[in-house]
Amino acid sequence: MLMHRHGSRGPGGKEETDSIDSLVDTLKKHHEAIRDAYLPENLRFLQTEKGYESHLDPENLSIIGRQQLFNHGVEFGLKYPDFTTERLLSSTVQRVIDSMYFFAQGRFGREAEDKELLTVDDMPGPVSWVTPWDSCSYDYQPAYELVKDWTDSYLPDITERLNDLLPYGVSLTDDNTHGALYACAYDLAARDESPWCDVFDADELANLEYEMDLFMVALFGYLTPNDAGRVMGSVFVNKLINRFSNTGEEDQSLYLEFGHDASIITTLAALDLNRDDPPLSSHGVPRHRKFRTSYQTPFAAKMIWERFTCKESFEGPQIRLVLNDETYPLRNCAETEQDRLYGTCSLEAFISANKFSTDIEFGDETWQAACSAHSEGLYVQG
Repeated sequence: MLMHRHGSRGPGGKEETDSIDSLVDTLKKHHEAIRDAYLPENLRFLQTEKGYESHLDPENLSIIGRQQLFNHGVEFGLKYPDFTTERLLSSTVQRVIDSMYFFAQGRFGREAEDKELLTVDDMPGPVSWVTPWDSCSYDYQPAYELVKDWTDSYLPDITERLNDLLPYGVSLTDDNTHGALYACAYDLAARDESPWCDVFDADELANLEYEMDLFMVALFGYLTPNDAGRVMGSVFVNKLINRFSNTGEEDQSLYLEFGHDASIITTLAALDLNRDDPPLSSHGVPRHRKFRTSYQTPFAAKMIWERFTCKESFEGPQIRLVLNDETYPLRNCAETEQDRLYGTCSLEAFISANKFSTDIEFGDETWQAACSAHSEGLYVQG
């Protein structure tokens, strides 16, 4: 059972796009002064004839994203050659539909033309395990406030450092600095290189990474109001259990489904697999943390669930999570030395360990408590 995040894309949401555009405008306005100034080597790309220009395509799958999904389709076919399906499913967002298409081309070749490529709108039911947030209204504002606390603490020092290197009068703002950090990330996603990445040191890039973690843990993970993130993730966990227990209406050996970072994040939260204690906060980057979006939900992330039997090592069916090509230990249900050795657990133990999810049904009291609040924010699907 595969849940695949879409491949690399351009900037998502108005804030990221506006920050990059504002940076470009500021640099263009002062290009003459920048061109004639002495700059360190890592900033001299700003002195070329046109300076820095952004050619990013907001929201859409990049050419690298297309390649990622095609390659992953090929790799999946090589790893699981005896499994097939007649149907693939995606969210309704175009970059995810495109990702499904390119994966299908890599996995099935010309046979992909005979497959059903569906979206969640084609599926019956009141809530989707691919995009459960579409059926859950909760307050996004705390996530934005948490991130603002963090950016207010780390961006000013970078802005001051950059302004000291640039000619007098350029005066980058913190928003411009944010745009430069975004440009580093999205240039890489679009073209596999960015001059901006050499402008920042490792700690500064780590602060941006942590910003993304804070945003997603507060938006879809453990810091959501009324545990909304875990409640939404219960939909996928229950679908997984039904399929692997053969108790649902579906009866097939392979499920290929395509969604967003949040599709994976809510699932891991419902399973309680990457919770930090103490919780992540804007007070500083912890030395070690379990919740890391760059490891767990990068562009083209792959969450694969396997149900298998291995008579030499286990009794009964086992379940395993392979996240981005590595076994992700199911510590919440490990009961034996073999479980801990292989990172797996029995399907029976997995079901017992996930009572949080199995006790929830769409629209019940727990769901209503988490998902019936008025939303103050606006989230653009990642």
